[in-house]
Amino acid sequence: MEVPKYLVQATYTDEGVKGLREKGGTARVEAVREAVAQLGGGVESFYFAFGEVDTYVVVDLPDNASAASLGLAVSGSGRARTKTVVLLSPAEVDDAASKEFDYRPPGG
Repeated sequence: MEVPKYLVQATYTDEGVKGLREKGGTARVEAVREAVAQLGGGVESFYFAFGEVDTYVVVDLPDNASAASLGLAVSGSGRARTKTVVLLSPAEVDDAASKEFDYRPPGG
């Protein structure tokens, strides 16, 4: 069984930007690594970016509840807003594509 992966996108509030400027990017990465580890996961990658989204972080977590917990904590801090995307491996997509069932589209 593959470990679930999630893409967490965070956009800092003004207060979050102030904190980032005070402590720096490396400290932010370490804080996220520690939080994710407490949830039983790990950080695969962490990137800062220009534009609407300030960070793109790929994390391995045990389950959706852990991912939701992380998002709630980050957004609840008031210093960032998050969006979490469940990532699927090619093998998981193969598995999804192989499932057969009857489906009736809206209006069908």
